[in-house]
Amino acid sequence: MTATIALPSAQTLRTRARVNAVLRYAAAPVLVVLAVSLLFWWISTLPLDSIEQRTLNPTYIEARIKEHLLLTFVASVLVAVLAIPAGILVYRARSAWLRGIFLTLGNIGQATPAVGVVILLAIVWQTGFATALVALVAYSFLPVLRNTMVGLEQVGEDVKEAARGMGMTRNQILGRIELPLASPTILAGLRTALVFAVGTATVATFINAGGLGDMIVNGLKLQRYPVLLTGAVLVAAIAVLIDWLAGIVEDLVRPRGL
Repeated sequence: MTATIALPSAQTLRTRARVNAVLRYAAAPVLVVLAVSLLFWWISTLPLDSIEQRTLNPTYIEARIKEHLLLTFVASVLVAVLAIPAGILVYRARSAWLRGIFLTLGNIGQATPAVGVVILLAIVWQTGFATALVALVAYSFLPVLRNTMVGLEQVGEDVKEAARGMGMTRNQILGRIELPLASPTILAGLRTALVFAVGTATVATFINAGGLGDMIVNGLKLQRYPVLLTGAVLVAAIAVLIDWLAGIVEDLVRPRGL
């Protein structure tokens, strides 16, 4: 006898898809809220000394979070503004030497340790927000540049040939065909750059640029481990939430069918 396999109904498949979507979109923020809540509950049970009380208060923590987010988002916007046009330029130029120059510069920025880039810029230039911003842009430039080039190169020649057959100009093909089809890959690069920027922004504290790195470094120097742990958990929470938000944006702007 041949056994028959019961296939799930369309309604069952839709229900599974909804459950998977809820789990995908809700898991990250729920875990972050749970982790941060447990952290502050644990801190509330500790006998804090005067140094810890000055650091572990809402005003101080809020100021460090704002500094960290400002540094992260400004750097990410600059990376997008610079790296995406650079990737388009390299793609359109079809020049091996130009591609090599841009990729080499991007590789140098990312291969160099973040602390080294920040300290070097502070020595030859100045300390503060602007210097940390330049270091973050240099460190996060490569993923967006590379993904822009790769995404554009993956657009099929048959699609571009069909667009040319419809009378589209080169710029129209780029704006209406190539960039929309390459957008998932480009957005994945931006998502990576955002997470890079969140982690790298912690070293801004070494040049007086603020951020949650202040809490991490002070906790290490003064051996105040609640302060250290709070800074580290908040940085990790921000990275997870930004990655989660970027994933939602990536899904929303993805062209239908991709």
